[in-house]
Amino acid sequence: MSDGSGGAVIASGRRVLRLEADAVRHTGEALDQRFAQAVALLHGATGRVIVSGLGKSGLVARKIAATLTSTGTPAGYLHPVDSLHGDLGVVGQGDVAIVLSKSGETEELFELVGQLRRKQVPIIALTGGPASPLARAATVVLDAGVSEEACPHDLAPTASTTVALALGDALAVALLEQKGFSQEAFAGLHPGGRLGRKLLLRVRDVMLPPGRTLEPGDTMREAVELLAHQRGLAVILERGRLRGVISAGDLSRLAEREREYLELPVERVMTPTPKAIGADELAAAAVGLMERHGIMAVPVLDGEELVCGVVHLHDLMRAGAV
Repeated sequence: MSDGSGGAVIASGRRVLRLEADAVRHTGEALDQRFAQAVALLHGATGRVIVSGLGKSGLVARKIAATLTSTGTPAGYLHPVDSLHGDLGVVGQGDVAIVLSKSGETEELFELVGQLRRKQVPIIALTGGPASPLARAATVVLDAGVSEEACPHDLAPTASTTVALALGDALAVALLEQKGFSQEAFAGLHPGGRLGRKLLLRVRDVMLPPGRTLEPGDTMREAVELLAHQRGLAVILERGRLRGVISAGDLSRLAEREREYLELPVERVMTPTPKAIGADELAAAAVGLMERHGIMAVPVLDGEELVCGVVHLHDLMRAGAV
């Protein structure tokens, strides 16, 4: 019966999350050389990574295969029963297998494991049964055991599937780091998604031409005109190099403290060491620069450090860089 405030329910949820977090933390602390061996096997694979498991372990296996594929390692899920009815044909030379089983005693896995061994496919076992048949047949065993499930009856796979999933993520991330898998490579595998567009978008794709610029000796009268027509940023150059900028905010603060400011030289008002960004930088990096410094626009520099454009936060937002 409900206590009206949901306190018991909240306490139950916290217990589950705490138990599963403790299980993952314990697994991380227990990682040893066998994890490095597993990553080395995956890194050395010239074929695909075959991931298999049954029931809840099968669902985790599918996710591990998807994560590996999206981070540059071709992988696929193989159902252990379907593998005995034709699907074993997907296993080829140079493949490595990751096989999941909480107990390591899942009978439906044994025939598949035997076939993998006959094909000389290295097997990485994720299991809570370190002395199980699966562990004995594996090339490398990663301990996915937990002291208890989050289920109050200690029956439904909960903490154990969380640990297996986390181990799969750990393998995928360690592997992508070994391969030097870059943001650009990730974007190339996700061209249709928002994240892919964000990672592919460069400053030069969003910037506007620099328009008219000023020199240090020009007056604020000229700066006011530029600010009105060039979206709130006036760029000051000296011998072609960036010397400073004046923003609409600079103009407002100047007008508050000095009435006769229009004939002042811009070098007395400008920010002399302005933030700028390279044209080939990620557009997302420009967003980060603006957020850190509380600015709305920055000059863009080419490979020779010459001003080639201006990029505005609103344009970055419209382009999906945020």
